[in-house]
Amino acid sequence: MRNRMITLLFFTVIFLVIDFYVYQAVVGVTKEFSATARNLWRIAFWIPTVLSIGALLWWVLDDPYRYNANFRNWVITGLVATYFSKIFGVVVLFVDDLGRLVKWAKTFFEKGAGELLAGESITRSEFLMKTALVATAVPFGTMAFGIISGAHDYRVKRVTLTLPNLPKSFDGITIGHISDIHSGSFWNKTAVEGGVDMLLDQKPDLIFFTGDLVNNEAAEVKDYIDIFDKVKAPLGVYSVTGNHDYGDYRSWSSTREKQNNFKNLIEAHSLMNYNLLMNENRMITLNGESIAVIGIENWGAGRFSKYGKLDQAYRGTEGAPVKLLLSHDPSHWDAQVRTEYKDIDVMFAGHTHGFQFGVELGNFQWSPSQYAYKQWAGLYQQENQYLYVNRGYGYIGYPGRIGMPPELTIIKLQVQS
Repeated sequence: MRNRMITLLFFTVIFLVIDFYVYQAVVGVTKEFSATARNLWRIAFWIPTVLSIGALLWWVLDDPYRYNANFRNWVITGLVATYFSKIFGVVVLFVDDLGRLVKWAKTFFEKGAGELLAGESITRSEFLMKTALVATAVPFGTMAFGIISGAHDYRVKRVTLTLPNLPKSFDGITIGHISDIHSGSFWNKTAVEGGVDMLLDQKPDLIFFTGDLVNNEAAEVKDYIDIFDKVKAPLGVYSVTGNHDYGDYRSWSSTREKQNNFKNLIEAHSLMNYNLLMNENRMITLNGESIAVIGIENWGAGRFSKYGKLDQAYRGTEGAPVKLLLSHDPSHWDAQVRTEYKDIDVMFAGHTHGFQFGVELGNFQWSPSQYAYKQWAGLYQQENQYLYVNRGYGYIGYPGRIGMPPELTIIKLQVQS
């Protein structure tokens, strides 16, 4: 509790400092308003502050996991959107204050302290005050647009891979790839169902889901099983677990409770008729020819959990002419796959979400995600091995996407001529 109270005090102070700073711009811009309008604007400014501090109190003093996962996400989104946006205003005001400081110093040395203190005042620039409020409003509006328009703006991305050892029976087959559903974040069930329909309209022969069905607990997917169980393909649907599927990011009353949660997560895959691969493999056969689908539990470089056992999952596939690996975290590719398993042809991953924010124009791609992950979105190749990183079906934390729409990938395999 002591650590929680320190956290509460820390963020409360930070919020108040930011708000008092931005409030000076509100005071400056509204000074010519009528008394009623001026007071309404100034009072309205502090309402989000009161709500934000109230949200902090609730988060620290109560157990937020007793409540709906969607409600928790909206609380976090409100806090982040409010203060992330205000930071832009603070930057503009700070630049203005630096200019005022330089002007004050110049006046001080040219006219002397006595004359300056006698009556010359240095006021804020009205232009920069208005600019600061615009700088605050623009990112807030952009984030709102990303929620309303970007969260479920599903896009189909098509990729063709030529594999030298692909059996002729598999020439031209298509694989639908989705990842990072994060069902606990959804707020528009109709739109979610529309994304599934878009995937099925592509008529893939095989479908892969590369983990993170939920955010924190298996109960989040309960209301969406009747949507995602529609995901079907002639050669089957194969899935693996991601780092969020284990319940590692919330507190549990006991180890047994956490274990039961994971059992329920596994059961959800079964209810949706997904072939969940827990460090194991399956052979897919057409006309007497076979390829291997290998799936491991989450394995991420650095601080992420390493439940995956690729040696165990790989065992028995040595003779397969083509090996397709489902592994949630793309960092696994460089850390283990490319160094120890050079006969794995393609690895399918997700995890990064493309940071749910970025710019993609033609061949140009940028996202903050690239500073955390060497491979963060799209197709990568090293020698004869490929990695495809799906940008994700859902979202977490911020319930939207800006310039990085949710992805439905269709990958076509063809024989090298």
